[in-house]
Amino acid sequence: MGIKNFVGVPDSTMKHFIEEGIVKKKIIFTTREEEAIGICTGMALSGEPSLVFMQNAGFANSLSTITSLVELYKIPLVLLIGWRGFLKNDAPEHEKIGKIQPELIKSLDISSRILDENNWEKNCVWAIKNNSQGKLCALIMKRDFVD
Repeated sequence: MGIKNFVGVPDSTMKHFIEEGIVKKKIIFTTREEEAIGICTGMALSGEPSLVFMQNAGFANSLSTITSLVELYKIPLVLLIGWRGFLKNDAPEHEKIGKIQPELIKSLDISSRILDENNWEKNCVWAIKNNSQGKLCALIMKRDFVD
């Protein structure tokens, strides 16, 4: 649908997305989310629409990069953020960030949509449209979306 680059840190929430990217040889793995954002920023500036994928803990780690680079310079990116910790039976280390993730996204004024089995295609089209209009946006993938 026009996105040329998929760069990020693997997350089990996105296992099917990542497997498909590997098969199509359209994915680049990084060790940190900030690295993925930097790579995609360069790609976006060269005219290649890009998506950064990450776990929500990595999203929290990258807040400074998002605010001081992506938002400041209005870099058009799509963020695909896994949402661990919104369920009560998730690993304990995901609970706090899972609870505050919606507030973090809202406080940064990032337009976002939560993906589910029924709306993912429509929301992907929404994200592509935002990207083509030069905007940063986020798609949120709940852990149970692929379980």
